[in-house]
Amino acid sequence: MSVAACLLLYSFGVAVLVPRPLARLTRTGVAPRLGVAAWLAAIGSVLASWTVAAAFLANDLVRNWNQPGRIASACFAALRQVASGGAGLFLQGALLTVTAVAAGALITLAWRLVGSLLRARAHTHRHAQQARVVGRHVDGVDAVVLDAPERVAYCVAGRPNTIVVTSATLDALDDRHLGAVLAHERAHLAGRHHQILAFTRGLAAVLPRIELFRTASREMARLLEMCADDVAARRYGSPTLLGALLALSGRTPTPRGALGSTGVDVLARAERLALPTARGDRWRTQLMLSAATLLVVGGPMLTGVLAATGLALCGPLMS
Repeated sequence: MSVAACLLLYSFGVAVLVPRPLARLTRTGVAPRLGVAAWLAAIGSVLASWTVAAAFLANDLVRNWNQPGRIASACFAALRQVASGGAGLFLQGALLTVTAVAAGALITLAWRLVGSLLRARAHTHRHAQQARVVGRHVDGVDAVVLDAPERVAYCVAGRPNTIVVTSATLDALDDRHLGAVLAHERAHLAGRHHQILAFTRGLAAVLPRIELFRTASREMARLLEMCADDVAARRYGSPTLLGALLALSGRTPTPRGALGSTGVDVLARAERLALPTARGDRWRTQLMLSAATLLVVGGPMLTGVLAATGLALCGPLMS
C-alpha cells in the first residue's frame, strides 16, 4: 500500500499544483509542440498514477487478506502513528471497500471517457460525410466547397478526413492565402489534433472539478492551433498566414468537433505571427517545458522506487 499511497499523493500534487505554472509557460505559444507534450505528460502521469495505485492496492489486499492490520501499519509507519491492533474484520472490510471504490471509480472514468470519444468520433464522421454530400469540388482546391456567405474554413476527421471551405472564403483569399489556410487544416489532420482535443475535452467533461483536466482542455485548443500555424507559416511565410487569418476572422463559429483556422484565440495567434519571440526567450521556454515534461513523466517512477525502497513517506510492507 506504500506505493499506492505515495502515487496517489503524487497525482494529487500534480493535479493541483501543475496547471497554473504550466499554463503560464505555454500561454504565449513560444514552443507549442513542447507545450502540448507537457500537458499530455501531466495528464498521463496522473492517470497512470491512479491506475498503478489501484493495482498495488488490490495486490496488497489480496496478499494480506488475513492480516489487514499490516497494510495500515506499514503505510503509516513512517508517521509513527501506527494503529492496527485487533480490529481485523473491521479493517478488512474497510480496505475491501476502499479497493472496490478505487476500482469502480477507474472503471467508471474509463467507461465515460471511451463513450465521450466514441460519440465525438461518430459526430465528426457524420459531419464529414454530410459535407461531402452537400458540398462541391473546385479544380485546384483540395477541399469541399460549401456555398455560403460566411468566411469559414475548417477540417473534420472522418473516412476520409475532410477539409471544408465556403464559397465566401474562396472569394476573399488569393491562391497563396488559400494555400496557407489549407496547409493549416492539413496540419491538424496530420497531427491527429482532433483525437487529442477529444481526449482532453472528454476528461474535462467527465471530471470537471479537477483543475488539471479543465485547464488542459482549454490550453490544448490554443496550442494545437499554434502548432498548425507553425506548419503553414514554414511553407507560406508568417505574413501570408497572418493575412489569411485576418481575412477570415469574424464571428462565425466553427462547427462542433471541427478545427478551424479562426476558431480559437485569433488575436493572440496573430500577435504571435506578427511579433516573433526573441531567440533567448524561446530557448529558455523550451528548456523549462522540457524540464517540466521530464519531471512529470519521471515523477510516478521515482515515487514508486522511493516507496518500494522505504525512502518515501510511507514505508513498504514488511515480509
